Amino acid sequence: MTPHRIEDYALLGDTRTAALVSKEGSVDWLCAPRFDSPACFAALLGSAENGRWLLAPVALHAVKRRYREDTLVLETDYETDSGSVRVIDTMSLIPAGQSVTLVRIVVGCSGSVPMRMELAIRFGYGLLVPSLRCVADDLVAVSGPDALRLSTPVAVSDHGGCADAEFVVSVGQRIPFVLTWYPSHEPEPVHLDPEYIVADSERWWRAWAERCTYEGEWREAVVRSLITLKALTYAPTGGIVAAPTTSLPEELGGSRNWDYRFCWLRDATLALAALHDAGYSEEALAWRDWLLRTVAGDPAKMQIVYGPGGERHLPEWEADWLPGFADSAPVRIGNAATSQFQLDVYGEVAQSQYQLAREGGFGSGQQKIVGQVLEFLETAWSRPDQGIWETRSQPRHFTYSKVMAWVAFDRAVKVAEEAGLEGPVERWREIRDLIHSEVCAKGFEAKRNTFVQSYGKPELDASLLRIPLVGFLPPTDSRVVGTVDAIRDELTIGNGLLLRYLSGVKGEVDGVAGAEGAFLACSFWLVDALTIIGREADARALFEQLLALRNDVGLLAEQYDTHLERLVGNFPQALSHLGLVNSALLLAKGR
Repeated sequence: MTPHRIEDYALLGDTRTAALVSKEGSVDWLCAPRFDSPACFAALLGSAENGRWLLAPVALHAVKRRYREDTLVLETDYETDSGSVRVIDTMSLIPAGQSVTLVRIVVGCSGSVPMRMELAIRFGYGLLVPSLRCVADDLVAVSGPDALRLSTPVAVSDHGGCADAEFVVSVGQRIPFVLTWYPSHEPEPVHLDPEYIVADSERWWRAWAERCTYEGEWREAVVRSLITLKALTYAPTGGIVAAPTTSLPEELGGSRNWDYRFCWLRDATLALAALHDAGYSEEALAWRDWLLRTVAGDPAKMQIVYGPGGERHLPEWEADWLPGFADSAPVRIGNAATSQFQLDVYGEVAQSQYQLAREGGFGSGQQKIVGQVLEFLETAWSRPDQGIWETRSQPRHFTYSKVMAWVAFDRAVKVAEEAGLEGPVERWREIRDLIHSEVCAKGFEAKRNTFVQSYGKPELDASLLRIPLVGFLPPTDSRVVGTVDAIRDELTIGNGLLLRYLSGVKGEVDGVAGAEGAFLACSFWLVDALTIIGREADARALFEQLLALRNDVGLLAEQYDTHLERLVGNFPQALSHLGLVNSALLLAKGR
């Protein structure tokens, strides 16, 4: 069982995959060569025996770390009785075929510090022990299609599938370690200068961060979130994964553990808005192109989630040899949500295309996609679905799902009016108005003056905060204000944070046992709703509370456990950081 908290980790990335490194200097998670590839370090979901790469002082008293400003270059300072050292961690952004390179440089800052390195490579999600051999001055591990090469001037010993080393670093010394993954059937990649990799990574990230056009009071938090989103982007296709991890629990010891190393269509609208409004039009267009390629074809077969390259087949299975983070089993690989029917994704697709059309980017491919989506939705909108939260119980008529079906028709009408989209516009208007009337009649409870989670049920859902944000009703409408107040009253859990819905009815609603933490994206949606209904002081206060939940290097998980006061869920979570960026931008506009 890992002794670490989720917030103890920092992110390293090369825009194809990512690694998580703990405060204690252990790389406990790395999948190569893609986000969704099998992990070669899986201690995050088990123990050191499931694979990790430790590089730290033999004994330490204090740890302090930070990213170099506007970069994904991590510096960790260790204080010991005999001196201090700094470990610099980054991943190479230099194109080198399929290879993945992780660089760690130990720098002596004062005195002389005894150090240790432990390298346990376990391919196949912590299951497969590779063969180790020395090749020239390197150590090479091979198992099936995977190979890892460690290059360092330090003498390394092999002990039954693990490698270790002890050495002393003195003030002024810089000792590099370079770990490179490559396909075992291909020639070894060339050796890259570790100092150059660090300098190149720093230059690359700073140049990228300089493109940010947001100059508001929360610029540091916004830029860090944007860098995190860029790190979660699969550069070859432009798709953005929800998180680089799988099965980090929503409840410690619970079973709400899901694989998030894929791309969700529900994130499309928020991602396009955040990237475009912050000055990253290239990334927004790349995400659009990924979307268009991925959903091309029969809209009836549109999935809610795809692989980073647009893959459809993401079979879900359990790695039963891994005990899970904090003994939270099962560890799931893949995601069965691919087979679900969710109405909201059609609205998300239409909304994302409308955003681009307003910027003059509405081409024939987009017209075709929107036309196909609307043709399918003409009959499909009235069907029950699994809802935005991917419930695993019986389908329902979820109110938010119907609202997003309304969005699909509303945006199609607007695109027809503003950008010349061809189609049966009058019929689209009729269906749009029909959905609106039905939602207001069946999804609204007049006695409590609030919209409800699903037709005929009393439960609330934080997704309903997006009703004014998508334009379904104006912010001044009493039903909107009533819904915001009801959600704050009934779904708040500690410090104003929100649950998605009440834990007491989760088994009935989503078909999964157990509880979960406050959902951070929903809490950012509350910030947005409060902003647009004119309660900016409340919105700013909540936003500051949410910023305080970030870990020491500015990262957020999916959820927050208000009882244990710690982050839970997959980490770092794109939806949380998207919420942060969009809330900051909206508050800036409101001000």
